[in-house]
Amino acid sequence: MNKKGHVLNAVLLSIGLGYLLEPSGSLATFEMIIAIGVPITLGAMVPDIDTAFGKHRKTLHNLPLLAGFMAFPYLFGNLEWVWVGILTHYVLDIAGSKRGIALFYPVLKTEYGLPTGVAVSSKRADLVTVLVTAGELVIAAVIIFQLPQEGFELARQSVGL
Repeated sequence: MNKKGHVLNAVLLSIGLGYLLEPSGSLATFEMIIAIGVPITLGAMVPDIDTAFGKHRKTLHNLPLLAGFMAFPYLFGNLEWVWVGILTHYVLDIAGSKRGIALFYPVLKTEYGLPTGVAVSSKRADLVTVLVTAGELVIAAVIIFQLPQEGFELARQSVGL
């Protein structure tokens, strides 16, 4: 996807996640949207820095970069949401564009993608971006709402309650 698609994805995702995490619709919801929206949007732009150097969709479109940004908050106590932007950038490039990305670069140069993608210049690129974002939000809702309940139930069963 292009820069516009990644920003659209990040903004829509931030709004959706803000409501999932703080569903009251009050000022707290909008504070959550801003608090996560800025780092998610910045993270969504990080992988495309490789257009200025290196090999685009390889140098900064890989799992080691994502792992580094996932570990960063644990090591330094900040940038908690940037990795979400990077991850969704990858998802959009894999599911939304024809080309895909080199997830295992520099070990493997193979680019991985899904047949659902369209060309970056396609008139349907924005629609595909919105559909991918909707899928990401469904997965996020399952993680936020369903997994904790299942984990609680599993723990309750394991202690015989």
